[in-house]
Amino acid sequence: MSTLLYRLGRGCFRHRKAVLAAWLGLLAVVAVTALGVMKPFASATTIPGTEAQRALDVMEEEFPSTDESHVTGKIVIQAPAGQKITAAAPAQAVADLSATAADTPGVVSVTGPAARSGTVSSDGRTGITEIVFDAEKAEDIPESTLLTLEDAAQRARTAGLAVETGGDAFSPSTAIMGPTEIIGVLIALAVLVLVFRSLRTALIPIVTALVGVAIGVLSLLATTSVITMDSTSITLSVMLGLAVGIDYALFIVSRHQIQVRQGMDPEESAALATGTAGGAVVFAGATVVIALAALAVVNIPFLTVMGLGAAATVVVSVLIATTLLPALLGFMGQRITSSRVPALARSAARAERRQADPRRPAAARRWATATTRRPWRVLILCALGLGFLSVPVTDLQLGLGGGPDPHSSAGRAQKLIDDSFGPGHSGPLVVLAQGPDRATTTAAAQQAADRIKNLPGVASVSPPIASDSGNSVLIQVTPSSGPDTRATATVLSEIRSARDGIERQTGTRLNVTGNTAVNIDVADKLSAALPVYCLLVMGLALLLLTVVFRAIAVPLKAALGFLLSLGASLGVLVAVFQWGWLAGPLGIAETGPVLSFLPMLLVGILFGLAMDYEVFLVSRMREEYTRGKPPAEAVIRGFGHSSRVVTAAALIMIVVFGGFVLAEMQVVKGMGLALAVGVLVDAFIVRMTLVPAAMALLGHHAWWLPRFLRRILPNVDVEGEQLTRQATNPRALPHPTPHTVPSLPDTYDV
Repeated sequence: MSTLLYRLGRGCFRHRKAVLAAWLGLLAVVAVTALGVMKPFASATTIPGTEAQRALDVMEEEFPSTDESHVTGKIVIQAPAGQKITAAAPAQAVADLSATAADTPGVVSVTGPAARSGTVSSDGRTGITEIVFDAEKAEDIPESTLLTLEDAAQRARTAGLAVETGGDAFSPSTAIMGPTEIIGVLIALAVLVLVFRSLRTALIPIVTALVGVAIGVLSLLATTSVITMDSTSITLSVMLGLAVGIDYALFIVSRHQIQVRQGMDPEESAALATGTAGGAVVFAGATVVIALAALAVVNIPFLTVMGLGAAATVVVSVLIATTLLPALLGFMGQRITSSRVPALARSAARAERRQADPRRPAAARRWATATTRRPWRVLILCALGLGFLSVPVTDLQLGLGGGPDPHSSAGRAQKLIDDSFGPGHSGPLVVLAQGPDRATTTAAAQQAADRIKNLPGVASVSPPIASDSGNSVLIQVTPSSGPDTRATATVLSEIRSARDGIERQTGTRLNVTGNTAVNIDVADKLSAALPVYCLLVMGLALLLLTVVFRAIAVPLKAALGFLLSLGASLGVLVAVFQWGWLAGPLGIAETGPVLSFLPMLLVGILFGLAMDYEVFLVSRMREEYTRGKPPAEAVIRGFGHSSRVVTAAALIMIVVFGGFVLAEMQVVKGMGLALAVGVLVDAFIVRMTLVPAAMALLGHHAWWLPRFLRRILPNVDVEGEQLTRQATNPRALPHPTPHTVPSLPDTYDV
């Protein structure tokens, strides 16, 4: 692999104009295609083949809605204390508001509050006006229409009513990249400037990452014409594409810059950096892609789309790092080592003098020496600390929340509904009865309703409603608790347990469905699939690392370290989003269950990133060991070579992911926090503290491999050790070059 990447890097360096034109052309093509065929985002939380989904499909056929293709919204109105929304002045204000809404261009229909439709609270004080718009997505509603409705709501407020707007039509659209994400990119640029000590060099990883994200995201937007995609899939692709795109370029550019500073010809250096560091980039990208693509085994469509979409963006990032990046290095030439900023130039000179002074060991080597001197103490302290962070995982609750911001008008509207109608009003359960004829089915549904309304946690049960065919009858069950609570999940379980006798007596089939039931089933299925998915990913980790390092202990250590990182990350997520720790400073307005798909995404993404850091750190230790260094010294020297770039890569990941913690959507906040904490823990506690201590403790046993595996395992040479050794002999390289290649010093850095 290293030889192939070496040739690829050299070819892209030499033909840089053609490579740049090809990528820019591809960007233009996907942009035009996406703008021409993209469809609006849509939520598709489905589980094919499950009871809730099958019943939901039947219900949509038997009870079709005429408003499925239209965006809906609601206006929640509350009269002053002691008054009713259907009497006197409040009733006139509501009538005026409904009349104005009905006459507003772009509005199809308006349904005012009515007790018989369940849109007036039991005390008569609160009502819900439902509005159907002539648009398929909220972005298509003219701004003038929304302003007219807001003016009507304001007039009702001046009449003494509390009025709030909610629903899809009034939910603000979320930008793919906002100010917080841009701040994260700027902080990443600052980190790169400190690493390279050159502004123009630091811009290269940013540019390549942005190009990769643009191509990946635009390609995903083009696919919305044939598949259903949630906006969260795009956000995840942006988040992951930025982070890995910058990091992968950092690994290659860092090695290239050091080689050129040591006197190597830029063309030879770009080829060698692509063949060596680029090999680790390909391996790291492949692990992330495989882990994300493995989400398809769960067989939940929205999660499959999310995983494959993010995996596609990572593939683009890897391709750009191994093709477009060497081409841009060709445009830079020798300037990759210099800076026009005087302060950065002086900083680079000071750094070279410090590195050349053997009397001043680098901070990385001092840290590695400290961790290997007392390995047992380091292992115990780190394990206890990460174990403490993992304790909240025992209280992990999964759900599919993502409600409106409580501080927004939609959030205030939802609170008025919850307080006036009960928290279960917005998430009812639907019991669908199917039988041979109308009479039998209706009788079975009534019998079920009589039994269900006596169950604990049930607020109300609606009368049975038969379909036109008469073969299906539904009843609506309103829990006394919210959709994302354990109490509602218990109600669902009790209803399903209570139906068995009725089905046997009446010969009908009773299924529980509705969005709340579907969401609960999704969470249950993901909880059951998480251990299997973890075993799949962990098995993959052991297999790949055994091939890369040709050892048994190293993969086992890496897998155990990954479990510690995952536990700590999930523990922090539970403490913040469920328990409310630091919720205020992080802008989390309301606590609740952890998103049901987040643990799986976390496993897939953190696995790839953890293996990334593992390869860059441990491969240099292995290289020193194979050169004859004692185990402890090999650990210290290898750590000193690679820790700087791993530190910078981890910091970039943390700031990019951390920028999404400041986003408005709770879904995005959760992903950003979990990934930022996961990278922080894995890079600085597991890989850069536990790994050196464990490697020193294992000694020679760290590199033991059974003889039969040594014979059958391929030598993939991910780090390009053969190319590095051959760098002292230009004729031994795949494509001889007329340039003179100086020998590489023993302190050669990654």
